[in-house]
Amino acid sequence: MNLRYRSLDIFRGATVCLMILVNNPGSWGHIYGPLKHAPWHGLTPTDLVFPFFLFAVGNAMAFVIPKLKTAGTAFFWRKVIKRTLIIFGIGLFLNWYPFLRWHEGSLEFIGWVNQHNPEKGVRIFGVLQRIAVCYFFASVIAYFLKPRAAWFVSLLLLLVYWIVCVAGNPIDPYSLEGWVGTGIDKAMLGLPHMYRGEGVPFDPEGLLSTVPAIVEVILGYFVGSLIKNNASADDPNAIFKTLTTLFVAGLTLVVTGLFWDLTFPINKKIWTSSYTVYTVGLATLTLSVMIYLVEIKNYKGFPTRFFEVFGKNPLFIFALSAFLPKTAALFTSDTGVNFWNWFYKKIYIHIPGDPRLGSFLYALTVIIFMWAICYWLDKKKIYIKV
Repeated sequence: MNLRYRSLDIFRGATVCLMILVNNPGSWGHIYGPLKHAPWHGLTPTDLVFPFFLFAVGNAMAFVIPKLKTAGTAFFWRKVIKRTLIIFGIGLFLNWYPFLRWHEGSLEFIGWVNQHNPEKGVRIFGVLQRIAVCYFFASVIAYFLKPRAAWFVSLLLLLVYWIVCVAGNPIDPYSLEGWVGTGIDKAMLGLPHMYRGEGVPFDPEGLLSTVPAIVEVILGYFVGSLIKNNASADDPNAIFKTLTTLFVAGLTLVVTGLFWDLTFPINKKIWTSSYTVYTVGLATLTLSVMIYLVEIKNYKGFPTRFFEVFGKNPLFIFALSAFLPKTAALFTSDTGVNFWNWFYKKIYIHIPGDPRLGSFLYALTVIIFMWAICYWLDKKKIYIKV
């Protein structure tokens, strides 16, 4: 039993580690290609990180939902709603934090809407907010529906999302300008509260594209349930049977996603249904390899120990990795140096040759720093859960 939990911790920890790595380069202008998101259609290794984490959320649900069913429906609602609000609130807090900014030489309060530009404001959605919403709806589906009904709802959500995209703009449904979800976000969230990283108001974690992301968690829940119910550390045959099932399921989903890509392009930024199916397949194959190494081969090398500590406090360490640089920005010198970017500005930026090397080494330094915090928490048996 402990070995199974350990492989899931390692998978989750590796995902969180990669999330921190890609979010903390020394310079956003100097990043190696695999550490960038795909410009639009297609994907890079970086585009696998977020769906893998949602998949891991579903894995963990497989061990929690049975306990919630035993505790009763009233307890379920209290637990799930509380956790959803906390995770969503942390994400919104980080979007707004540090609540102050420098403007014309003085600090001013960051309003819900920018007082100098009413088209800009605090972004409502983000990574943690999407995790919260997906966790909520996936939990409700897993708790109240039988497995067959949950499978049907998952398929229905993927197909309905596809239909809505095409119906919203039959001529150009999958482009940045033509995607129907942007209009929904503008109407529901408001222009000032949307992401602008694409140069125009467009939210990659907006309302409509959250629908297929919910399925990512549900399918992760099914995989976690399979591991929990069928695999046994004391029965090698059961473990091999589970591995075979996972491998065949993962391969089938990958092939299905690639075929669906021919008509509904794989795209992380609008989280297409083909992207959901494809990334769940890859996550399932990856997890099956980890189960083989940890459960069957009993591998206990440094990589497993390294990633495992990240998996013990995943949401906390991810939030901390966003909190610290935002705090440091308040104390930036005239030369652009603060306690967070000091290593990059003073050391790594001066490494000769390709500037991407220094940027990458700085990101690794952030990973090591965050790992040290996770390691200390693990040694002290401190596990921060929400």
